[in-house]
Amino acid sequence: MLKYTLKRLLYMVLTLFIVITITFFLIHAIPGDPLSSLARNLPAQVKENFYAKYGLNKSVPEQYVMFLKNLCHGDFGESLKFPGRGVADIIEKHAPISARLGLQAITIGVIVGIVLGIVAAFKRNRWPDHLVMFIAILGVCFPSFVLAALLQYVLSVKFELFPTAGWGTGKHTVLPTIALCFGSVATYARYMRSSVLDVINQDYILTAKSKGISNFNLIWKHVIRNAIIPAITILAPQIAGIFGGSFVIESIFAIPGLGSNLVDAVNNRDYTVIMGLTIFYCALYIVSLLMVDILYGVVDPRVRVSEEVAE
Repeated sequence: MLKYTLKRLLYMVLTLFIVITITFFLIHAIPGDPLSSLARNLPAQVKENFYAKYGLNKSVPEQYVMFLKNLCHGDFGESLKFPGRGVADIIEKHAPISARLGLQAITIGVIVGIVLGIVAAFKRNRWPDHLVMFIAILGVCFPSFVLAALLQYVLSVKFELFPTAGWGTGKHTVLPTIALCFGSVATYARYMRSSVLDVINQDYILTAKSKGISNFNLIWKHVIRNAIIPAITILAPQIAGIFGGSFVIESIFAIPGLGSNLVDAVNNRDYTVIMGLTIFYCALYIVSLLMVDILYGVVDPRVRVSEEVAE
């Protein structure tokens, strides 16, 4: 297992390095630079000093090497558009906001989706099954930003139950959480329904039923633990998707999270902020993949056994 873990960590570092490299050269391939508008009316010498301060007077490969050196020392640099505002400070200040919103959406999406999928499977071809599948189709076809606008209109404007936008209280998280988790609910409901239908037709389920095991123990001990493996597989993309895709929802609800900062950085061509947030999101994704592998072993010990045998 130690060899397997070290191998995974090596792959994680390699993946992160590749993403950093590709992102760096792509954003520098765009014509112009982020300081051109700020330094347009400055004297020539001041402009040169400005560019030298951020290393933009050097070639792109030199800037890349300099960026990697600073990164190895834990220095993400500071915003080019807002001097004095460190990228690490932006992440530290705004990441908890996106994390709270994302964790709420993931937790609700996973729990509700799994429950709906189990209900649909055990009520196959009956009205609960049809209702769950209708919700699943809506979740797949309905964009989150459309749902967000609809929620704002109905629950904020018409009924005035929740704030339309902003951040600060628990009520401010309700509508964006619903908008973010709806797609996860639909995805997990479909996966769990299909997986549970496959499991309940296995011989060991029929054997458990013949022994008179209660429905609760049958579902909890035999069905869920075997049916949830395929659902866990999509957990990492769901985590990355909700955190990475939350910038639209954050913009709609005026939430000061990382997503809105990333949008501003792209619009302002703020190289350092774009790089810092890209690294953060990439690290989040690859760490979530490792967490999924760990969850495999927790839910089904046979996964650990097979890995040990393979090693």
